[in-house]
Amino acid sequence: MKYTKGIDFKIEDTNSIHISVFCKEMLISVALGQVLSLLICGISLTSKYLSEDFHANTPVFQSFLNYILLFLVYTTTLAVRQGEENLLAILRRRWWKYMILGLIDLEANYLVVKAYQYTTLTSIQLLDCFVIPVVILLSWFFLLIRYKAVHFIGIVVCILGMGCMAGADVLVGRHQGAGENKLVGDLLVLGGATLYGISNVWEEYIIRTLSRVEFLGMIGLFGAFFSGIQLAIMEHKELLKVPWDWQIGLLYVGFSACMFGLYSFMPVVIKKTSATSVNLSLLTADLYSLFCGLFLFHYKFSGLYLLSFFTILLGLVLYSSTSTYIAQDPRVYKQFRNPSGPVVDLPATAQVEPSVTYTSLGQETEDEPHVRVA
Repeated sequence: MKYTKGIDFKIEDTNSIHISVFCKEMLISVALGQVLSLLICGISLTSKYLSEDFHANTPVFQSFLNYILLFLVYTTTLAVRQGEENLLAILRRRWWKYMILGLIDLEANYLVVKAYQYTTLTSIQLLDCFVIPVVILLSWFFLLIRYKAVHFIGIVVCILGMGCMAGADVLVGRHQGAGENKLVGDLLVLGGATLYGISNVWEEYIIRTLSRVEFLGMIGLFGAFFSGIQLAIMEHKELLKVPWDWQIGLLYVGFSACMFGLYSFMPVVIKKTSATSVNLSLLTADLYSLFCGLFLFHYKFSGLYLLSFFTILLGLVLYSSTSTYIAQDPRVYKQFRNPSGPVVDLPATAQVEPSVTYTSLGQETEDEPHVRVA
């Protein structure tokens, strides 16, 4: 009898440890996403000061500065590496894929910033949520991620929180915007959100199969190349109009630091959680900007903003409360990588078993052997 009780105590202790670890991992996942949101808040505030107070409308130049920083840090790191992880070796194997990804990343940023000239702030906030279904669909079909009912409930709660924030904007009068050609602006936002979704899922794929440094190095290389060309063609006149002084210089430095931090830290968070979880976390970025604006720009306050914030956080907790899984087909990760390791032959009739893998709370699988399917 004593022995049985001892076993019961051990089981209870083990369960309490598992629950404690579970809660800790969930809180870490939510907190990491909020760090990204705060970085975006810094990007938004510096951009607002540049465009409204100093009339420096230079979105391409701002992106160019970020890509140059990525190039100096990560591309040069790849250049000094040896073997298959060297910059030239990577370019020989998959240069055109990174060229497409760099162009997608640049234009995603450009389209959303450009939309502010045509449509309202409320439209941008709501339509930018289109990135979430894009990421879910691409993750489902290309990364083979499978979701549970609680994930979809969490996603719906987050989007309801965004709707609450948009309603608060209307009530306090923040929904005004240029609105001169609203349809064009709305289409630009949808296009930018779609490109963001493609870029995020591609990023998740690369950092799980290759490396974070390779992704950032190649984005820095091709992003700097394409943004430099676009800057020379489309924005050189705007750049000449900028009334340069130390304040503007400091704002550009602040913007570049936040942008570089966002690009450098996002792959870390995506690898620990997922592209879907990260995009849900970023929904709070507008609210952080708003809370700062209450003091800096004297925005009007509404209690709906607090309701929106806690609704989005509730959705994030629901989404992070359980693990997604992958219907793991070993062929799915062969498209981007050039296999160099041992090859395992599978019979044509072999059944590929699904396996549970990574999420914000799940554990990531180890590298699997390269597979040739007959």
